[in-house]
Amino acid sequence: MFFNDSQELDLDLAEEAETLSYCDPPPAPPQTCPQGHRSTLILKTQQGGSICLLCFSNLLSNPLSPTLYISYALSQLSQALSQPQFLHSILSFHSHFLVSPLVKALSSYDDDPIARQVTDIIVDLCGSDDGSLCGEFVARVSDMLASGTLAWSRRQVFMLGKSLFKSLNFQPCISHFSTMKRNTMARVAGQKFPFIKVFQIIESYDELRSEEIRGEILFVLYKISILQYTSEDGDGTDVLLAFCPKILYLVVDSLMKTQIDDVRLNCLGLSSTASVTSFLIPCKFNDALLTVLSQRGFFANVDSKDASSMNSYDSDNFIQAAEDGKDGLPLNIIFAEAIKGPLLSSDSQVRQSSLDLLFHYMSCQGASGKPIQFLVEENIADYVFEILRLSEFRDPVVNSCIKVLDLLSTAGQAFKQRLVVGFATLIPVVRYVAEVPFHPVQNQTLKLIRNYISDCPGILTTSQIEELVLVFTRMLEKHTDGEMGMLPDAFITVCSVFVDLMKYSSSHGNLNLARSVQEASKHAILSCLDVSEKHARQLLHALYLLKEAYLYGHEENFTSSSKVELRNYVLDICTKYLLPWFVTAINELEEETTLGLLETFHSLLLLDSDIQALKLAKALVSSSWISFSFGCLGLYPTEKMKCRVYLMLSSLVDVILGNDAGKPIRDAALYLPADPIDLLFFLGQKSSHNLELSSCQSAALLILYTSSLYDESIFFSRLADEKLVLASLEQYLLVNSSDFKRGAPDSLSVTRLVNLYGLFRGLAKMSYQIPYSSKAETILFQLMTENEWDLPSAILHSVSLKWLFQQEKIGKQLSHQILKFCRSNCSNGIDILVHGRNRVLNVTAIAEIVAAGDSYGATIIVCLLTELAKDDGQEHDIISVVNLVETIISIFPAGANQLCLCGIGKALYTLYYDTSYSFSLQILKVTSAMTFRILSLVQPEILSDDENWLAVTMKLMEHFEPPVAADSWNHESLLVIGILSLVLHHSTNGVLVEASKSILFKTSLISAINSTISAATLKGPALVDHDEGTSLGQSLIFVLLLNYFSFRSLPAVLPGFVDWQSFFDPPTRMQPLSFIGIHCRDLCRLMHFGSSPVKLVASYSLLELLTRLSDQRYEKHFELRCTIKFLMSIIAVLQGLIFYSHLGVAMNCGLCLSIILGWEMLDMQETTMIEKNSWSRLIVEELAMSLAAPCLAPKSFINYHKPAIPVAVTLLKLQKIPGWMRSVFDDTCISCIIESLSASKLSTEMVFLLRELMNSDFLKAEQIANLNRVLQACRKEMYADITQDKRAEEHEKKMAATPDDLGEVCEYLICLISTESTLTDSRGLDFRNKRVLEEIELFFRTLTMEDDG
Repeated sequence: MFFNDSQELDLDLAEEAETLSYCDPPPAPPQTCPQGHRSTLILKTQQGGSICLLCFSNLLSNPLSPTLYISYALSQLSQALSQPQFLHSILSFHSHFLVSPLVKALSSYDDDPIARQVTDIIVDLCGSDDGSLCGEFVARVSDMLASGTLAWSRRQVFMLGKSLFKSLNFQPCISHFSTMKRNTMARVAGQKFPFIKVFQIIESYDELRSEEIRGEILFVLYKISILQYTSEDGDGTDVLLAFCPKILYLVVDSLMKTQIDDVRLNCLGLSSTASVTSFLIPCKFNDALLTVLSQRGFFANVDSKDASSMNSYDSDNFIQAAEDGKDGLPLNIIFAEAIKGPLLSSDSQVRQSSLDLLFHYMSCQGASGKPIQFLVEENIADYVFEILRLSEFRDPVVNSCIKVLDLLSTAGQAFKQRLVVGFATLIPVVRYVAEVPFHPVQNQTLKLIRNYISDCPGILTTSQIEELVLVFTRMLEKHTDGEMGMLPDAFITVCSVFVDLMKYSSSHGNLNLARSVQEASKHAILSCLDVSEKHARQLLHALYLLKEAYLYGHEENFTSSSKVELRNYVLDICTKYLLPWFVTAINELEEETTLGLLETFHSLLLLDSDIQALKLAKALVSSSWISFSFGCLGLYPTEKMKCRVYLMLSSLVDVILGNDAGKPIRDAALYLPADPIDLLFFLGQKSSHNLELSSCQSAALLILYTSSLYDESIFFSRLADEKLVLASLEQYLLVNSSDFKRGAPDSLSVTRLVNLYGLFRGLAKMSYQIPYSSKAETILFQLMTENEWDLPSAILHSVSLKWLFQQEKIGKQLSHQILKFCRSNCSNGIDILVHGRNRVLNVTAIAEIVAAGDSYGATIIVCLLTELAKDDGQEHDIISVVNLVETIISIFPAGANQLCLCGIGKALYTLYYDTSYSFSLQILKVTSAMTFRILSLVQPEILSDDENWLAVTMKLMEHFEPPVAADSWNHESLLVIGILSLVLHHSTNGVLVEASKSILFKTSLISAINSTISAATLKGPALVDHDEGTSLGQSLIFVLLLNYFSFRSLPAVLPGFVDWQSFFDPPTRMQPLSFIGIHCRDLCRLMHFGSSPVKLVASYSLLELLTRLSDQRYEKHFELRCTIKFLMSIIAVLQGLIFYSHLGVAMNCGLCLSIILGWEMLDMQETTMIEKNSWSRLIVEELAMSLAAPCLAPKSFINYHKPAIPVAVTLLKLQKIPGWMRSVFDDTCISCIIESLSASKLSTEMVFLLRELMNSDFLKAEQIANLNRVLQACRKEMYADITQDKRAEEHEKKMAATPDDLGEVCEYLICLISTESTLTDSRGLDFRNKRVLEEIELFFRTLTMEDDG
């Protein structure tokens, strides 16, 4: 209450001054003021003046004092307080004297400048004191505010409030106050008294219930609570807890009623994301009361306690009043209504603070699901979705919205409805957070997406699905590439979302989703291929995604190609990445992870029995999966692991072997041991009347059998293991032999037993000769005899199969199995490939056994063919066996040698003469094809000149009785011509001599040949139209081939018998030949008029004929009987073909021409026909031009200069070299030829030509020196380039012609001719280089000899 009487006020102040003066030390020199006040209340200033504290107090306390005086007095005191001596005096002797007048001044004057001056002085005094002065100011201000008797204006109350704020260090705008000690404020805040006063203020004064003042008072209360809560001197007790309901209701009510954003901020507080760098910050940039209270759990405290349990009487009254004013509404209802306004605010800070308050409210300790569900029911989620939509992806807003939505999602069904409405807002958000590594709300966003997909099936559109999968696929790709990290929970959620999307009905048949699933599965797996334990859960979820992707590939809505593509992609991930990593990382994985991987592979095997499952099965067994599985059992010997391993092995066997082959393993899985060595122990036990043991033995045999097929080293990686397995198998045979007699095991069991026993016996024979039991072997052979086991359908190890064919005792049984194989017509067998080797008894396996020559394979087949030939009614079996033989030698040519060594010729003789099949055209046809194949591949030294091959040859020549007309040649007769050609070819090596003689002098064959040649020559120019595609052209080529080989065979089988001049007789003296042969005149006609193949074969025959004639002429020194005119006609034909497009024809003609010119018959009797022959000069000139200046030579001659070189060399060797040769090979030409030489262009013929030019003195010394350097450089380069002749290998492959194709037969025979020619080269670059090097060496030797001479 104010007193208007100044005298009474003066008395009070005087008494107070007397009391203070009595307590304080006396001042130094005594003074008095004009009012006569005591000197103890007068303080000197630095400027020489003085201030009477009592006068100052009276001035401020009198409400009638002029404001000008008051403002002046306050300014003077403020200046004095800035002086250290004055401030020290007033604080030391009169510190509490000015408290009362300054506080009264705040409430007496409705003047803003004066109020600011007063508050500044109060702050200065409080900042320099130890805290007691500040406490008294706070107490007096609180008393005045709480008295409720003053009717102040709004400005007075506001300014009074600001003085309270400033005294508590809440306004940093006063710079010098910033040095105030925090512990001083803490002592003030540590008192419970200010809190009670503040509540009395708010409760008592209606004018203070305005929004601004209430907000400021609440902010003061908040700051006091913060200081008390963080004070080092406090006892840890939260003073606000006693007023918890009152504070919450008060602040929530203020928040609900206000429309001012500043007040809302004081209630809500700024976002927790704001950076707080100093204790002194403006009020609207600090956390406010509701946020702090929610963080301390006050909301949960209100929900869990009854309002009547409050500690103070005042609080009870307040709560009762609050609840009466709100019709008893619970706090959560009021809060839900209050928070809507801030959420809709246009101020981003208010919205952000509202979101943070919601997050703290819902996440406070002890909060139940009911308040959250109520918030959802009050549509708070809709407000948050709208804020999120307008956030423009600003991180603070996005983070807060997603966190709030994540908590709201715990409301379950109530939130689903809101999520459906707001889901479209989440799609761009998830796209944004997916691009930021370790985004703080990435996982929460993904969880919301997954909740929507799983809880709201059928609502997602196709475009939304495609957009989501692209985002998630990109996330996994960047995570795999190391561009962006992901938290484990986020990774797991992404995998789960993919799985949910694949199960969506609208996703069925979606090719875009299928492609994304492929990529996502790959990236998910690759990102988890780490042995660290922290990735275990991620790997399990990635495996689940992979398995579901494989299932997704079975959707009916996909096309077949799309299904196969997706499944193959998944299998590629398993085989290329997952399986190799699993095998290498097994020692560092936990059991749960290992089981997950095994289950994934097992599931993929079970999902299909088609080619995809077989592909996976092959990849598994190729990685030694059986050994690996037992390794897993060794690491984790648990029942769960054992069950998984054996069940997967059974499924693997099902896929590989088919027909539910893995059933024995499944049946015995519960009884099988974890240690594979114990499986061998089971085999050594007698299983009579013990079904469990019998089941285990069957399973053990199956596991061993499957393991053996793929070279897995479960048991036989060391010698001791091989001995142990063999001993166990023998023990099994011995102890169970009686059971075998009573009832033989089934065919599959016998097959497995035979394979295992043969394998380990074969290994023993190959390595260490392990001793074995002959009795056990006998028992096994008896089982094979008594049991109808099927070797052709059995899958055996190659070592086991070879061992079986090495056992002479079972030769008859194996012969029966071979016949069964031929009858089944399954030469391709079962497609079981491991490490590139076939394990089934197919034709390749048989061919390998036969060709190896270390078994009875070839003997068994030959004996089988002979036995079948002796029985009637076996035509079909004979044909099948003959086809088998032909196929064997086509796969392995070495098989022809083994068959011939074992008497295939005798088998043919038996077929042709000692049986009823001698007139069977079908058998004759297939045996002819087989005979051609054998003779084309067998080595000559293997063949013996016995009667069998002679008889076979005679039988084949029955085709030409009666003689075949020119237009009556068929496939069989032409094939026989090919066989006869091969017989003649082998005769040049001293074998099949008698058979060759029978061919050469076969009258009917000679007649058929003559008639064909006659018919061809009569065609004249029309013969060019009869190529290999016509009947006459094809038969003519074969006749010419036989003629060539007869020319080659005659000197070998009948040395000196033939007079080669008889082939050059003129028509008037021409006599029919008694052996196979074509006259020179006919050969020239065929070369001139025939097609290109006819020209080629005829030119080979003419070259062979001229070569034999030259050899005979030089040997016997006789002169040719032919006329010059006849020779000139031959030369004309040859010269015309020197430039022929076919290099072989041109080369043969060049060689023939060089032979004739070398006879030098044209220059006899002083004739100069060669000198005048323009064709010879043209040939040499074109040659010189092409060698000296390739760019100027005709295009048709650039690549065909080789045929002209023999002609030029022959001319250089003549006794009388044509004069024009020196004009052609002048110095300039030779120099240019030498300059153009290089290793790549150098040929044998070219070096030969240069050597002859040097021998004929066409080269000068300087040119020889240059040529020497060039050839040395070429030689060095060629030596570096010589490698294995790959083209020679190709040529060897070409040797195996197909007899059914006469074109291939003809091509083979022509290739055979070309390889026999020493002057031609068709065997590859390296062979050519070797010949060139030989010619270069010869050149150097010639040069050395000349230098020595």
